[in-house]
Amino acid sequence: MSAVSVSGDEARVREEICTVGASLYQRGYTVGTAGNISARLDDGWLITPTDACLGRLDPAAIAKVNAEGQLVSGGQPSKTLALHRGIYASNPQTRGIVHTHSTHLVALSLAGVWSETDVLPPITPYYVMKVGHIPLIRYERPGDPEVAQRIAALANSVRGVLLERLGPVVWERSVAHASYALEELEETARLWLMTQPRPAPLDDAAIDTLRKVFGARW
Repeated sequence: MSAVSVSGDEARVREEICTVGASLYQRGYTVGTAGNISARLDDGWLITPTDACLGRLDPAAIAKVNAEGQLVSGGQPSKTLALHRGIYASNPQTRGIVHTHSTHLVALSLAGVWSETDVLPPITPYYVMKVGHIPLIRYERPGDPEVAQRIAALANSVRGVLLERLGPVVWERSVAHASYALEELEETARLWLMTQPRPAPLDDAAIDTLRKVFGARW
């Protein structure tokens, strides 16, 4: 990190992005140079560089962008920077965003989602508690500004979205927590796609209990 002078907190967040990226890559949640990760700082944002492999990130090469969206240090920011900034602007509690091209979620968007407002039904309690409602965003080219605006408008009502043919974007209170929710989302898609006949969703009484006991957002 000698090329970049950073605070202790920023250094920790840079390392967290690299750790999460490597974990997702090693387990096949993303491949090649697909996907991106960002984090909110007090003086701007960190975001993985364009065309970077999440499995081989260098903490010093992660792009830092100031409050005006100007590059401060590191590589060229991901082309999804506008999407990330829109989410952060709309949801002050968001501190981390993870986007991958996860196999089962992309496959779900190709095969057909459960509904436009809920790409998957509430088939497990942890999906209800850790993920919640995930709407589908119909396909537009990567980095499309209209998509960024549509997602920003949803940033306070859901934890993430599924981009048709491109994969999930998930936001949470940290990069690590965003990755946890994304992993639960991907595993639920895998369960849904591999189970025949399709399992019934949890009923209203079961979901109401999860709301009362665990504060589930469903």
